[in-house]
Amino acid sequence: MPSLRSLRRLAWCLVLSLLVCFVNHAESRAQESPRPNIVIILVDDMGYSDIGCYGSEIETPHIDSLAAEGLRFTQFYNCGRCCPTRASLMTGLHPHQAGIGHMTEPPERPLGIDGPYQGFLNDRCSTLAQVLRTAGYRTVMTGKWHLGYHRQECWPLQRGFERYFGCISGGCNYFRPGGDRGITEGNEPFEVGDGFYTTDAFTDKAIEYLREVNAEGDDPFFLYLAYNAPHWPLNAKWEDYLKYKGRYTEGWESLMRTRFQRQQELGLFPASLEPAPHVGPAWDSLTDEQRTDLAAIMAAYAGCIDSIDQNVGKLLTYLDESGERDNTIIFFLSDNGACQEGGVLGQGNEEMIRNPPGGVGGVHLGLAWANACNTPLRLYKHFVHEGGAATPMIVNWPAGIAAEQRGSFVREYAYLPDFMPTVMALSGAEYPGDLPPLAGTSLLPLLAAEPSPIHTDPIYWEHEGNAAMRWGDWKLVRENQKPWELYRVNEDRAELHNLADQQPDQRREMVRLWKAWADAHEVMHPQPFNMYRYLQQQRERERDNNLDKE
Repeated sequence: MPSLRSLRRLAWCLVLSLLVCFVNHAESRAQESPRPNIVIILVDDMGYSDIGCYGSEIETPHIDSLAAEGLRFTQFYNCGRCCPTRASLMTGLHPHQAGIGHMTEPPERPLGIDGPYQGFLNDRCSTLAQVLRTAGYRTVMTGKWHLGYHRQECWPLQRGFERYFGCISGGCNYFRPGGDRGITEGNEPFEVGDGFYTTDAFTDKAIEYLREVNAEGDDPFFLYLAYNAPHWPLNAKWEDYLKYKGRYTEGWESLMRTRFQRQQELGLFPASLEPAPHVGPAWDSLTDEQRTDLAAIMAAYAGCIDSIDQNVGKLLTYLDESGERDNTIIFFLSDNGACQEGGVLGQGNEEMIRNPPGGVGGVHLGLAWANACNTPLRLYKHFVHEGGAATPMIVNWPAGIAAEQRGSFVREYAYLPDFMPTVMALSGAEYPGDLPPLAGTSLLPLLAAEPSPIHTDPIYWEHEGNAAMRWGDWKLVRENQKPWELYRVNEDRAELHNLADQQPDQRREMVRLWKAWADAHEVMHPQPFNMYRYLQQQRERERDNNLDKE
């Protein structure tokens, strides 16, 4: 039994240890940098391989510099479509929990329903801006909102942002946005003038807002810069189009080979990976006129991405000149894979690029080019196979990422709900206790080069019946109401070798877990909810009622 003297000695040792810990902690806190500014740059419908640091021939030096001085995620997941991605990014929840299980209500007509598919951001979630405001952050946004149009209570200023400039309803014409796809500043319509271009305007207004914030005090800021490019219509500036005119005359097969070779040289993918094949017609099977028009469409798409890069450079210049760059963490990502909407061959030609029509019916990329833009992955926007749900994602933070890590890859997988816990960890903000639990976890361990995965439990997706589950190296996935597929994505990232028949027990257990998740989150299955089908049925009922009255 210890003596009284030894017990006193032990007690004094404990007191001294605690005192040393307290002093060290205080010194550490004193040496810490201020809380970082947070910038999220989201682009619209850009493919996995469409920027230089992910294998592209498109000139993106400013975005590439973010990667060279930061980190590139090789397995970061979105929700497969524009507005579900935005709902999940903004709230830290699955899109169904936020009220956008399929799409937002179209600008021309509200849906008139409640619940997971109501089509606008509900009041059972909190946005990044609302949470950061409670921690003293200044919050500004420019660009595409797409989280509800008909109800002003779910617009940016009503959901935590102090300043807003952009398109509330979704995609818009780059030169002449108008009508229900027009520009809003704050809560009021904004009339555009000659020389307006959305990509430039969103950047210029973001810098204007940041100047105001920085002039008013030293509080950290949160900027959400959500470009509508390169979403259709592909309204490239003529000079940006000319920069790429003639570069795509060899077609999509050649482009895919070149990009995949570049990705291997960069270290994104090993030589052993079998890339997904092209699913459109062979380039040589097309007429000369078709190939001319298709090369022009892809050049317009490249011009839109080049313009994004120019504007990222403009923002970085401002952050450098204002002294904010070192302690600003920048996230750059796309909302889904490249967009196949517009038919297999897309639509448009050089004359439409030179003289773009009004509205949103202009140049569309189409399936064949979208397939190439997602090299080496399978499928595209709408789907949650890798080509639809995997996004290039870059994180740059000079004060927070160690010099020896910069330029490297993060190979652990992560997804959109991880943003909310990440900004909470960065800011010290607290999540409201009366809301559904967050679906994600903080990305900060991955930014500190900790090799362990941050997701040990499964993560899930559903959009239009396209569904998936990622659980370690396994991925369960299906197209709407088709049989479930099973892949070892650590070995088969392009999802070409379906193991569902060889691994029936693994498939069965993952299907069981996915269905349990779907039921818990009010996901409609196996027959999914589709807003467009619902609206068509609604119109048919109205027509029948009118006929009965006659």
